[in-house]
Amino acid sequence: MASSMEANFFMLFLMLFCSCIHNIISTTTTDLISTNQFIIDGETIVSSGGTFELGFFNPSGSSNRYIGIWYKQILPHIQTVVWVANREKPLTNTSSVQLKVTKPGILALFNDKNETIWFTNTSRSVQNPVAVLLDSGNLVVKDANDNNPADFLWQSFNFPTDTHLPDMKLGKNFKTGHEVYLSAWKSDNDPAPGEFTRNIDPTGYPQVLSKSGTDVLNRIGPWNGLRWSGAPIPLLTQSRLYAFQFIFNEEEASYIFSLTNYSSVLSRIVITSNGDIQRFMWVEQTKKWRTHYKLPADNCDTYSLCGEHGSCDIDTQPICGCLEKFVPKYPQQWEKGDWTTGCVRRIPLDCNREHVFIKYSGIKLPDTKHSQYNKTMTLEGCRQVCSTDCSCTAYSSLDISNGDKGCLLWFGELVDIRKLSERGQDIFIKMDSLEEESEAGSKRKKATILAVSFSLLMATILLILILVWYKRKKKKLKLREDFELPLFPLSTITRATNNFSVNNKIGEGGFGPVYKGVLEEGEEIAVKRLSRTSMQGIDEYKNEVIYIAKLQHRNLVRLLGCCIQGEEKMLIYEYMPNNSLDSYIFGLDS
Repeated sequence: MASSMEANFFMLFLMLFCSCIHNIISTTTTDLISTNQFIIDGETIVSSGGTFELGFFNPSGSSNRYIGIWYKQILPHIQTVVWVANREKPLTNTSSVQLKVTKPGILALFNDKNETIWFTNTSRSVQNPVAVLLDSGNLVVKDANDNNPADFLWQSFNFPTDTHLPDMKLGKNFKTGHEVYLSAWKSDNDPAPGEFTRNIDPTGYPQVLSKSGTDVLNRIGPWNGLRWSGAPIPLLTQSRLYAFQFIFNEEEASYIFSLTNYSSVLSRIVITSNGDIQRFMWVEQTKKWRTHYKLPADNCDTYSLCGEHGSCDIDTQPICGCLEKFVPKYPQQWEKGDWTTGCVRRIPLDCNREHVFIKYSGIKLPDTKHSQYNKTMTLEGCRQVCSTDCSCTAYSSLDISNGDKGCLLWFGELVDIRKLSERGQDIFIKMDSLEEESEAGSKRKKATILAVSFSLLMATILLILILVWYKRKKKKLKLREDFELPLFPLSTITRATNNFSVNNKIGEGGFGPVYKGVLEEGEEIAVKRLSRTSMQGIDEYKNEVIYIAKLQHRNLVRLLGCCIQGEEKMLIYEYMPNNSLDSYIFGLDS
């Protein structure tokens, strides 16, 4: 009896001791789960740098519990979940649920009946498996003594949910067939996989696609060595924050973005429950996420909005138009705003006829699903290959990072083109040779029109100049006829008065100043210079000259002539030293 009681007390003590040890361990911040250390609802593990935290959570408006990863350092302001483990198997009762690591290296979630709700998989086993939450937000299962990423048994970055984090690789491994892609939540409070996905489609030449089921919603074009062909403007203007890497070889086609020299910046890409792609950046001052860019940014981001050979330009109305030298396939539908049927060549392409390639600049390259590529071929070699293949419809440079190199060939119709002006690329589309002749004829016609227009313009200007000259000459002749007096050039009067020097000034009246001058022949003159502020017009001036010229008296000075040039109007008198001229001009008593 005593022995039985001692055994019971020992068991009770052992259970209490284990519970205390677990509580002590669980209250100590750690970044890993081991075979000896598990977590239950209410407990978490935190990455070594304190950026991310893993534990149990329930979405806003839902009572279901999930295992997830969220940002730890902004948790006091908002819980931003970036990954969910059991997104398809929510928990309604977590009283005895445990997340733990088992040998040979599997992280699993067990319910109160010790049934597996969710688990990782591995093809290898290790002696001392642990699950570690890295400061990148990546949850990895590995050997406790092996930190080589190539040896990881499993990692959450290979199984993302709706969030693309820095240094996470999206794409497809051709050797294993495993594809890493984003899958939207079903709704804001249900993390189960929704209908929207974002992936790198390796068909033809790889490109990033957003889909609803199997239907393409939008794409940002193929990689051109610098960026995605149709990358949004904010992504280009903030290139100092990000580094982009596109890997395409025999083993994989993948894409990574990283933060450059801004380790404290929090940035993420999310596919929302309604299919939008949004890049967020955390703003510490406002304690909120700021939307950096969003796709679709406008209607032109809608996949194949303008149909085959149609081009979308958000700055025009309507936004859809046919490429140059193409016409709507069904004009009546097109006029009504139904652009889905697209456009066709104005002159149909016939493989039995000569053809040419016409360059189209500043566009987002078409869908590359039906394309082929060659990484070493020159652009001229690309043209030759496309020229000899009847099914080839267009070609472009594959890599523009260091000049044009590589070759990208399209087969079939060209879809999902939009105008991008300066940040767009060039594409060469196969056309009937008559289009080149038409283009050459059009250029000659334009040149002829320009030449004729220029000649007419020059002739008009010359005619105007002749008319102006003729009118001035006629005006001078008329003045000479009206005045019946000599007309002195302004230059002659200027020299005679020493450029209307103050020393030559002999008086001034309401009409203006009077200057003494000496002509080149030595004759002394008096120059009456009409002030520019005078209200006297040309007609009054003319009348004065005519009357004075006709009026002859021995007590009046003789009028020798006049000078009219531009704004200058002057009367030229003989100079009388006995002040008789002063008496005449100023009305002074002798």
